[in-house]
Amino acid sequence: MAEKTQKSVKIAPGAVVCVESEIRGDVTIGPRTVIHPKARIIAEAGPIVIGEGNLIEEQALIINAHPDNITPDTEDPEPKPMIIGTNNVFEVGCYSQAMKMGDNNVIESKAYVGRNVILTSGCIIGACCSLNTFEVIPENTVIYGADCLHFYLGLLIFPKYCVIVLMRQQVHYLKGK
Repeated sequence: MAEKTQKSVKIAPGAVVCVESEIRGDVTIGPRTVIHPKARIIAEAGPIVIGEGNLIEEQALIINAHPDNITPDTEDPEPKPMIIGTNNVFEVGCYSQAMKMGDNNVIESKAYVGRNVILTSGCIIGACCSLNTFEVIPENTVIYGADCLHFYLGLLIFPKYCVIVLMRQQVHYLKGK
């Protein structure tokens, strides 16, 4: 099993956790989640709950740390849980402190997501982007480039519409034979 301080690490059946990963603190890992070697999950300031079907690649760091202005010795803040939804991808070398993350997000290689950022669902944080602001990233937003530009993909209606049109054409084609 992975290196861990026995506070409480719970690994659901069907999850794959490599021996070379590092898991510390109160961490819950959902089914079908895969944690690669050298990935680090550290729960210092509160528990981390990782949902189903997430992929955490090599050297990714997910950490629930104390905010910069609070030291654990001087104050005893109430632990805040970090919640990670389902089917998220943490690519090689990314760093995430986001306390709340929805479903189907991608944090690309070497990207940084700060503690005060809330990722909703369907978002992509581009390679090497750094987000350390107080903001909620709207659903289906892509953040990319050296300036971390925000691009909103909308409701993604067009691809669904195309599938419906293709299905209708297929039905008409089959009827003609």
